Amino acid sequence: MSENIIYYLEMHSPEQLNRVENSKGLVITETELKNFRFNRFLYQLVGRLWQWTEKLGWSDEQWRDYVENPRMRTWVAYYRGAIAGYFELLQAGQGDVEIAYFGLVEEFIGRGFGGYLLTQAIDNAWRCYPNTKRVWVHTCTLDHANALANYQARGLRIYTTEKG
Repeated sequence: MSENIIYYLEMHSPEQLNRVENSKGLVITETELKNFRFNRFLYQLVGRLWQWTEKLGWSDEQWRDYVENPRMRTWVAYYRGAIAGYFELLQAGQGDVEIAYFGLVEEFIGRGFGGYLLTQAIDNAWRCYPNTKRVWVHTCTLDHANALANYQARGLRIYTTEKG
């Protein structure tokens, strides 16, 4: 088994975003009414393939605190009424916005939705949080083989790596 490498990527200006404009029918909606159970469901639905395990043991209270944080926002991607993916944005201090979670449901991988969904995540990070100076995300070799390439194609640049 090969060693897991974690890649940290960032963008310092909305002009650096290389947009994908064709939604291919994907509709993205913010979940304005926060519901920790829904976020937990999305986390499990998307993260199951990618070994997202750090929050699996969280209590309802931990999930509630995370989701009801006023600096955390969630968007869900739908295709013909089905959940196709989602992303969470988390504003930190000093003008940073993290793409905390991002991914597609297994049945929607390989349909060309990733570039558009990531465009929407980055665009919303810049538009929805005042005084944003940096958008960042991390990915790793456990994620989909095209994840790093998608982040880089959208204009995010690696600023550090580490062994996981």
